Amino acid sequence: MYFITPFLLYSCIYRDPMHQHFLFRGISTRNISQSTSNVLCSKTEQRCRETLSRTSIPEKASAGVLVTLCSSKGVPSFLYTLRSSKLRGRHKGDISFPGGKRDASDRNIIHTALREAQEELRVPLTADSAWGAMKSITDWTGMVIVPVLANIGPLEDLAPEPNPDEVESLLTLPISLACMDVCRGYTCFRQGSRYSHTLPVFRLMEYKVWGLTAMMTDSALSLLFPNTYNSILQGSRTV
Repeated sequence: MYFITPFLLYSCIYRDPMHQHFLFRGISTRNISQSTSNVLCSKTEQRCRETLSRTSIPEKASAGVLVTLCSSKGVPSFLYTLRSSKLRGRHKGDISFPGGKRDASDRNIIHTALREAQEELRVPLTADSAWGAMKSITDWTGMVIVPVLANIGPLEDLAPEPNPDEVESLLTLPISLACMDVCRGYTCFRQGSRYSHTLPVFRLMEYKVWGLTAMMTDSALSLLFPNTYNSILQGSRTV
């Protein structure tokens, strides 16, 4: 399932609940010369594993998120969860990758991400499905979150039955569409009258993938297409 209506180019100012102003409009991206049909091949996996093996994981990392690659009806895709509206907190009803806080029993932060994903998606996942840890992100509360890139394989074989207490539904976004202007945009934040930072946004059906999830999606695309993907995060000053 994915959003295919063109991402309209427009420029409007909004105010969010945190009283920050942001600009939302379409962006352009360089053509992806590498075919996306075989992006999850063994050659890409090996290259990504080698790159991610050099990631330094902070000792104070307190949460792990599984940046979930999969194939849906043979199409390489990202797998997202629609968080249950019954959950507490500011992120209920958001689009996100599965993940959560680290438990004392977790062997490492990669195990945290895999465990949380298994609990949310209710599918068996092995350590081999994780390609490695990506660069950590610190959220507005100070929590250090480590995204873990993983390929969980064909959804048809997994037959996930998401935990209804945490997940309302599962959504997939083909990687080929995630690279296109119809699905990509950005948000420019301001503090007062000054520019603060820019974050990516992705369209997924009637939803927006933004915040940390969009940052993780953007970073994953940069790993998958290191020479051709035009990342919004490059050259942006983030806070």
